[in-house]
Amino acid sequence: MNGASASTHRPFRPGWTLALVSVAAFLTSLDVMVVVTALPTIQEELNASLADLEWTVNAYNLAFACLMLIGSALGDRFGRLKSYVLGLAVFTLASAIAALAPSVEVLILARVLQGIAAGVAIPVSLTLLGDAYPPHKRGRAMGIWGSVSGAAVAAGPVAGGLITEGLSWQWIFWLNVPLGVAATILAAALMRESFGPRPKMDIVGLGLASLGLFGLVWAAVRAPGLGWGHAEVVVMALGGVVLMVAFVFWERRVEHPVLPLRYFRARGFTISNASAFFMHFSLIGSLFIISQMFQIGMGANALDAGLQILAWTAMVLVVAPIAGRFSDRFGARPFIVGGLLLMAAGLAWLGAVVGTDTGYLVLLAPLAFGGIGIAMSLPSTINLALSSVPMEDMGVASGANNAMRELGGVFGVAFLGAMFAANGGYATPAAAIDGSRAALFLGGAMALVGMIIALFAPGRRPAEAAAPAAPEPKVAKTGG
Repeated sequence: MNGASASTHRPFRPGWTLALVSVAAFLTSLDVMVVVTALPTIQEELNASLADLEWTVNAYNLAFACLMLIGSALGDRFGRLKSYVLGLAVFTLASAIAALAPSVEVLILARVLQGIAAGVAIPVSLTLLGDAYPPHKRGRAMGIWGSVSGAAVAAGPVAGGLITEGLSWQWIFWLNVPLGVAATILAAALMRESFGPRPKMDIVGLGLASLGLFGLVWAAVRAPGLGWGHAEVVVMALGGVVLMVAFVFWERRVEHPVLPLRYFRARGFTISNASAFFMHFSLIGSLFIISQMFQIGMGANALDAGLQILAWTAMVLVVAPIAGRFSDRFGARPFIVGGLLLMAAGLAWLGAVVGTDTGYLVLLAPLAFGGIGIAMSLPSTINLALSSVPMEDMGVASGANNAMRELGGVFGVAFLGAMFAANGGYATPAAAIDGSRAALFLGGAMALVGMIIALFAPGRRPAEAAAPAAPEPKVAKTGG
């Protein structure tokens, strides 16, 4: 395409690129869970209802999950760096609006805007990162990115507790502002622009995919409160499925599809996305349950519960960069398989030993197992997805992989939450433990499903598997 800016001629700065996209990963991932421990304070200060509090969490996740493919398409068409800078700037502005919100309605709207901005910034951030590193070094970079992202999700509850108790709930959002402003300015000044291969956007395909994902995510978000048999949930779920089927048929006919279906003939692309769905189903759902388990079942306050989850977080920080580096050498399959197996074992172990009076030391090992598992599998699934398509189409791969991960997380919270309610509840600590135990077993089972799928991933190194996904790639012109 025409219209490349001077930033397309800048030298690659891999270190700066990694640092700056990691800022976006940290801020957007932190906001998935950081608000959870502040909900009681928000309820009191803004006079919010239970439904308002649910939407304070879900509005962000809903918008985030549904905008992934649009974000990657905008980056491919108008410039990935432009889209990243725009997404990061809007996320920063939305954070300030959330911090200043005079009512819960304004807070929810700000959370929607945060989710939209994150859905634009994150897919293109991974593409920019993949573009900055050669294939044989990409796994290590993805490992560092994954460690930041995973640690931010896991640290969300403790950060929310610390900030809410030490300052005020508004500082959960004010924290984003200086980091976001600095990262936006530095990204615009230092990072290199790139474009995707399609000369025009597939508007119909984007509409079908976004509305289909919206229906599926809406059903998952509403089901815990209304029940899976409620008419609203059934209609939205069926509508989502119908629209996604229509999306597949449309993508087979259109000249420039938003998601070329031929990529699914590449095992690496298909399996990385399927594994990512079940991995995040287990990860986000389990983190939500573990937070409730510590607080309701074992009597910890919000801050203590967040601190106790650090046994998981610390493993992500330490292991993910190492796993990413070795996946460059040995391929992604052993790290996805091994990581999801450890995650499944850790969650099953945790469910087996937890009780109302269980000492924390007994829980350290299963929590560490889960942390090591996610640290091994998260960067490896991302690297496998990006390495399975031509370099110019990494934006498509990134958007699809992120959409599958976010969709998995939303369904994980819904299904593990339903399992918690069906087998226990909030009535007593014992009931909370019973519900948590059943939910953790389900989380472990879903990680095991992801592991079984990953067994069929290509055994080749990612750098060697990159080309076959698309035998006839079309390279876009980026020169003026």
